[in-house]
Amino acid sequence: MKTYPATTEDKELIEAASTKIKLLYKENHHHVGAALRTLSGEIVSAVHVEAYVGRVTVCAEAIAIGSALSDGHEGFETIVAVRHPHSDEQNQDLTVVSPCGMCRELISDYAPNCYVLLQIDGKIVKTTISELIPYKYSRV
Repeated sequence: MKTYPATTEDKELIEAASTKIKLLYKENHHHVGAALRTLSGEIVSAVHVEAYVGRVTVCAEAIAIGSALSDGHEGFETIVAVRHPHSDEQNQDLTVVSPCGMCRELISDYAPNCYVLLQIDGKIVKTTISELIPYKYSRV
């Protein structure tokens, strides 16, 4: 997988996602925050919505994308998700996490040139969504 170094703007995006999840963290309801930068430079952040029936849970990336689209934004430059540890975990550090498969599809559908921030071996890097989902489903 080809990766690129994180920029100052990328670190601002991580901070936005971290701030959102720290502010809204609630055990068994919200433990992931996401932030995306639109092509116009605006940052949109959100938390995931957890449900007792797992299939009903909505990821933070999906909510951030939906919020941005609802506000009239088209196209996204970069997206990141940050996980807040549960209260019973020994390590209470926030961590950047990779998007799940469904979020990868969603990001690719709405922003095929989007960058995704990842934490690999303790280092923050970015890659393209096409690197994370190289053989995306297509209706060809």
